[in-house]
Amino acid sequence: MNRYSNTMKRLATFFCMGLFFAQAAISADATERTRIEVTSSLDGTRQPSYLILPDGFDQAKGPVPLLVSLHTWSNGVEQCFNELEAGAAERGWIYLFPHFRGPNRRPEACGSELARQDVLDAVEWVLKKYPIDRSRIYLTGVSGGGHMTMLLSGYYPERWSAASAWVGIADLARWERRHHDGRYGQMVRASCGGLPGDSAEVDRQYRMRSPVSVLGRAVDLPLDLNHGIHDGYKGSVPVWHSLTAFNVVAKAVGGTPVSEAEMAQVGRENGRLDHPTPTDQIDDPAYGRAIYLRRTAKNARVTLFDGGHERLPAAALAWLEKKQRPTRGWSVAKKEKLK
Repeated sequence: MNRYSNTMKRLATFFCMGLFFAQAAISADATERTRIEVTSSLDGTRQPSYLILPDGFDQAKGPVPLLVSLHTWSNGVEQCFNELEAGAAERGWIYLFPHFRGPNRRPEACGSELARQDVLDAVEWVLKKYPIDRSRIYLTGVSGGGHMTMLLSGYYPERWSAASAWVGIADLARWERRHHDGRYGQMVRASCGGLPGDSAEVDRQYRMRSPVSVLGRAVDLPLDLNHGIHDGYKGSVPVWHSLTAFNVVAKAVGGTPVSEAEMAQVGRENGRLDHPTPTDQIDDPAYGRAIYLRRTAKNARVTLFDGGHERLPAAALAWLEKKQRPTRGWSVAKKEKLK
């Protein structure tokens, strides 16, 4: 079993690298993925990440932005997002892809204290090695990476200049109920220690790993939440996850949340708002898709677009590159204590 697993991991690595270098051959801005290992400041284990420096990178030329990209629910550090990687390289950004304990099927993964600290440790490693513009440290993820993007935004809003989350899971207890009889339900239970309601400790695990529990702290962070309108029907994560996450932030900043009636309308199959506002019908060229809902609350934005369970890399990058914000706390990062 271990031999098979290791073989599959090597094949996945070679396939991913092959795709990347095939793309690099046609993009002058693409460059090599370098695997690094960072010692966890919590448990001392060596945790992998991939680092991509833009073509022609020269430390002497001064600080550059950093894009921290997060893997999906069932994947790990060998996953590739070629379009996103190429887009970061074209902009001259350094690209960091941490493992944060891999697929969400065990307690150490799925937004645990260890997983969260792994991302912070990886970023600190990059900050010590390369000249990074600390006012432009960006975070993004899709699906399980969207879940982790929202979670890190809530726990450490001061660390990021901006965050863009796509089709992320906002509430693990509700997601477990939806997928109770399937693989995702099994993975959530394995991560959190059981079913919601099994014990106070299990319920605490669901809360601490759910973005809705902490996003109220992200009142100053530029936060971009996105969801394809067909997800939940042609995908595993219904649109109410991103809408609920936005509402937590909207209420915290005194903004206007998306109403329950509106959430029900867009939550239907092929759902549309009965009475869309002007912002809900905006034409955003970066998306290249119809937009069916867009709301803002201070620095937070939520968008429902014509799509499924996916990220639109060009739209994510276009939004992030406009954001610049002093990023505090990296040099005196506080480590969480394991409980």
